[in-house]
Amino acid sequence: MKVKKYTAPSMNEAMKKVRAELGEDAVILNSKVSYTGGFIGLFKKKMIQVIAAIDPEVENEKLEISRVKTKQASSPVIQPALEKEQHDSNRMVESELKELKQMISSMNSRNHFEKFSDDVKEVLLHLKKQDVSDATLFQLGDAMEEKIKSESVQTVNKDEWAYKEVKRFFHQFLKEITFGGISYNRKYINVIGPTGVGKTTTLAKMAAEAVIEKRMKIAFITTDTYRIAAIEQLKTYAGLLNVPVEVVYKMEDFKKAIEKFVDYDHVFIDTAGRNFRERKYVEDLQKIIDFDHHMETYLVLSLTSKERDMREIISQFSSIDIDRFIFTKSDETSSYGSMINMMSEAKIGAAYVTNGQDVPEDITEVKEDEIVSMLMKGFSYERSSI
Repeated sequence: MKVKKYTAPSMNEAMKKVRAELGEDAVILNSKVSYTGGFIGLFKKKMIQVIAAIDPEVENEKLEISRVKTKQASSPVIQPALEKEQHDSNRMVESELKELKQMISSMNSRNHFEKFSDDVKEVLLHLKKQDVSDATLFQLGDAMEEKIKSESVQTVNKDEWAYKEVKRFFHQFLKEITFGGISYNRKYINVIGPTGVGKTTTLAKMAAEAVIEKRMKIAFITTDTYRIAAIEQLKTYAGLLNVPVEVVYKMEDFKKAIEKFVDYDHVFIDTAGRNFRERKYVEDLQKIIDFDHHMETYLVLSLTSKERDMREIISQFSSIDIDRFIFTKSDETSSYGSMINMMSEAKIGAAYVTNGQDVPEDITEVKEDEIVSMLMKGFSYERSSI
């Protein structure tokens, strides 16, 4: 097994070095915080030290699999039985490697937070399972340790103490971020995002609140001309709410729709869901919609998406002024840490979380306390120590 030590200012930087040299199949054997430099004990620089490893046999196995696949692809006659046998063998190897990596990762999680006391470590391990970033967890751990120095943790109320400290930390951590639903300070309410995240249904839920609870006069505009089903879906919601819909294809149509709805309190705009990796999609959107026209814009993200994809989505829409995020499909996952990660990285708050298809019920306005409740759901020291 090839083992190597890496040192970097942050865990992310250390992982970049590991992947660059050892590849995606490398496993982390240990990690710890170290301090270097300084002058007479002061001004020391915090560094992350990581020990990673890769099994040469794994690399050889991958090369052999690649060689066999290439040979089979170039052969004029493929033997189905041999192909199936090779496929099953590959799947078995991949499955065993995945289990091994998960086992090592689980073992290393505790080592990862070794510098913290047991009470703090249990909280961090729970939030690690929620996919809260390591950088945030280290900050939380330090804050909780400082609190322990100033006050003892009551054995009887340890769960309550943990919840209170996590809540206190995230209140400070997210203090510059705005939460809450539609402000109704701007006439136009717009939702954007990639395909499949539930923009149309979410827009209908937001509009239903304006009509049913706020008694407002509203209208719909849709630019989603790529899918007939999307237009029909919005028309169905419009029929239930008894509000008009305008379909626009270009900026001129958008301006005409604005003129038509000049006497309405608010206009809710549904946009097309396209491949977020296509920069042209965002550019086309800007050719149809005047985002500077007294508009409140929400970027819709699915909690079932990979964080890497979420970051790419946010990057693609960076040329548009986004007021807040809307996180959908919370009922389809048990991990909510990506909400914290995306908000803290982008410095953009959240308006709503949706948890189903029912209109208007399955939508909740986001508040700090509710985010903490989602993250800490199911936590207890008793269960954590089993």
